[in-house]
Amino acid sequence: MTLSTITAPTTSTTSATLTTSTTLTTKMIINRKNAPDFRDIENINLIRPAHQKLENGCNVFCFNSGDQELVRIEWVFGNLRFNPDKPLLNIAVNTMLTEGTGSLTASQIADKVDFYGAFLQVEFGYDQSQVVLYSLNKHLQHTLPVIKDIITDSIFPEKELETFIRNQQQKLQVSLQKNDFVARRIFNKALFGSTLYGLGAEADHFKTLKREDMLAHFKQMYQPSNCTVIIAGKIEPEILDLITGTFDKDWTDSTIKSDITQPKFRSSDDRFYFVEKPEALQSAIRMGLPVINRTHPDFPALQVLNTVLGGYFGSRLMANIREDKGYTYGIGSGMTSLKQSGSLFIATEVGADVCKAAITEIEKEVDLLKSQLIPEEELSLVRNFMLGSLLGSLENVFSHADKFKNLYFSGLDYDYYDRYVSTIKTVKAEELKQLADLYLNVDQFYKVIVGKY
Repeated sequence: MTLSTITAPTTSTTSATLTTSTTLTTKMIINRKNAPDFRDIENINLIRPAHQKLENGCNVFCFNSGDQELVRIEWVFGNLRFNPDKPLLNIAVNTMLTEGTGSLTASQIADKVDFYGAFLQVEFGYDQSQVVLYSLNKHLQHTLPVIKDIITDSIFPEKELETFIRNQQQKLQVSLQKNDFVARRIFNKALFGSTLYGLGAEADHFKTLKREDMLAHFKQMYQPSNCTVIIAGKIEPEILDLITGTFDKDWTDSTIKSDITQPKFRSSDDRFYFVEKPEALQSAIRMGLPVINRTHPDFPALQVLNTVLGGYFGSRLMANIREDKGYTYGIGSGMTSLKQSGSLFIATEVGADVCKAAITEIEKEVDLLKSQLIPEEELSLVRNFMLGSLLGSLENVFSHADKFKNLYFSGLDYDYYDRYVSTIKTVKAEELKQLADLYLNVDQFYKVIVGKY
């Protein structure tokens, strides 16, 4: 991957036409008869990072931009291979990183971070987990040692582990009363089986968590060769030296290599799931199927198709199921891109008495994409929405770093976004109809209903 630094866009992408009249005072009159003028988006300029590799094998990417003396630092680690016998290790270890180290208790960690006005969080994802720090530059000399302690010397105290297990079991019991939560769990399990993607925690799973297993998992996963550091903000040379120096010295790999390979998933043979809740006033619906991920050349165009179907407030599903039929307050479709696969899903909660009718209308909208061309006026609206959303998502240097993560962990380069923008601007209705024929077969959809049917 070739990396260099360029500047972020500063020009406006839209302009409005205003009629102004001047008498003794000047006032502005908005012409409501004509739509505001707009200009096509020519290209998307993304900030590209500088890269260096530390002697211990850790890759560091820097997005240097902005005037505020603030940085966000992310330590990203690949999740270890999923073990069905101990399914919660990845998420439990990541979640409990801030619960104590060899020299700091959980409260001391929190106090030190708060004292310097910093913000610390741990985040679990299907493919990677990360530790994130927001800190003023002038306080990094005090906050970085806390992070290093967490990443190199977390001990998962027995008392804190017991509290974690008890709290998580209680949260699970509350969440299982929510129809949409149950539907999402069943859907993921059906698509991705006994893998990290399909995992739905059960109360008994928490009983498998043992401190010695968590320590072993921690030592194998949280090591420099399995770490990518992404820094964004105002990064002066001394700041970069402080960060790299802190995490290059005395941080070395363990003798056991990080195994971040994952088992292949197998989707269920059963495609219909119904969990009856006789007292339910609403039924949760989730339907869809495994599809391609971001690395496939069809992915950008399929995102356009998904947006037409249910990817924004003016989508067909919203117009039909909410606006026309009044079956729900909200419905949408989305796409996920994971390392091994992806998915396309439709999700909503509707009145229990109209559940069957809603599913019929959803399937009708999917079939229309396969049988009729999308009108150019509708497609133009979707193009403008998607390009505007992309520009709007690049509001600061942190957003640019987020876009980079999508590329880097998918093994892609920045020309992906060039193709993405080009596809949005040029894809034809005939191409989208062909994609619908290829990917949107409602007979192959996995359908999950929780409530009444």
